[in-house]
Amino acid sequence: MIRSVRKKNTLAMFLVMVFMVLALAPSGFAQRRRPSKTKHIAVGTAVGAVGGALIGGRKGALIGAGAGAGTGYLVYRHKKRKYRR
Repeated sequence: MIRSVRKKNTLAMFLVMVFMVLALAPSGFAQRRRPSKTKHIAVGTAVGAVGGALIGGRKGALIGAGAGAGTGYLVYRHKKRKYRR
């Protein structure tokens, strides 16, 4: 029991240290990337499916996934238009 608590504490401290290093990195290291269509659609699908499942069960998850995919595509298209200007 004590060993598992120490391992969890050690892991938590390691993750906190990694987060702090990444949070303190200057934004100059960041690259400007164009938006990814696949990522936007995948995230939209996942969020829509989870939301639909919570509201309407299995059928709601299917409807939510479709709506989320469409919304993800619209977000991608909006960001792509912003980069063109």
